[in-house]
Amino acid sequence: MSVRLIPSAADRRLLDESRGTRAMMWIMAIMLFLTVLAGALGLGTRSAANLLDRQLAGRLTVQIVEPVERSRDAQAAAAIATLRGLPEVSKATLVDRAELASLLRPWLGPDGADPDLPIPAMIDVDLGSSGDAAVARVTAAVQATAPAARIDRHESWMSPISNFMTMVTGLAAALVLLMAAATAAVVILAARSGLETHRDTIQVLHMLGSTDVQVARLFQRRIALDTLFGGVIGTMLACGMVGLIGIRLGALGSDLLSGLTLDPGDWMLLALLPFAFALLATFAARTAVLGVLRKVL
Repeated sequence: MSVRLIPSAADRRLLDESRGTRAMMWIMAIMLFLTVLAGALGLGTRSAANLLDRQLAGRLTVQIVEPVERSRDAQAAAAIATLRGLPEVSKATLVDRAELASLLRPWLGPDGADPDLPIPAMIDVDLGSSGDAAVARVTAAVQATAPAARIDRHESWMSPISNFMTMVTGLAAALVLLMAAATAAVVILAARSGLETHRDTIQVLHMLGSTDVQVARLFQRRIALDTLFGGVIGTMLACGMVGLIGIRLGALGSDLLSGLTLDPGDWMLLALLPFAFALLATFAARTAVLGVLRKVL
């Protein structure tokens, strides 16, 4: 007997599938809506974490903490010259004092622009290699020429944020798996309920020579189509909401939040979720129906 994805008219009449839209389809739409949102959160957070790691890898900040301006400027100049002569350093830039005062204004107010305020000199450094050995060599060379220098590795002080993003990605993946398990449970309950509803019809089919596998195909096709149609509806609604949220995040102008984006591969994965859930529903329905038929009917 061949397996048909679309039930015939006789099959639909047999299992009362000529009725209006079943609740099962809308349940699956809700399940896929929530699943796609969880998946988009995980993929977007993973993208932002990867972007953050790429931006911070191999970046250092050198602070010359010296209260005497003349000594501070001399050490800053020596540190710049040393950094630009190191093969591990690809770029070293002295941050302008006016820019530092602007950054400090929210905390210090107009006093941040006071020329007598001993603001540390700061140097942004980009390394060609982000390895610990390269960082150690650069740190030793700078401190040898500028004793008041403090070297901060961006990767270290942003690691809590990166770890948090990794945790959110893991939680999102766990939610997707949980929704898949819940979908399988709903399918099993729906299949068993359908068997009980059509018990008399199935007994007649058995007397006419139908096998358990043939009966199971009737249920699994119906449930698979309900899951697929409902899943497509839920996925379309969820993707629309994800796109709207992405537009709003882009309008905020935050470098960190702007990294919460989905690339074409991520959108493809989200689009495949309804088909994956339809396959899951087919397998769950077949297993549930065959298990009950072999024990009871």
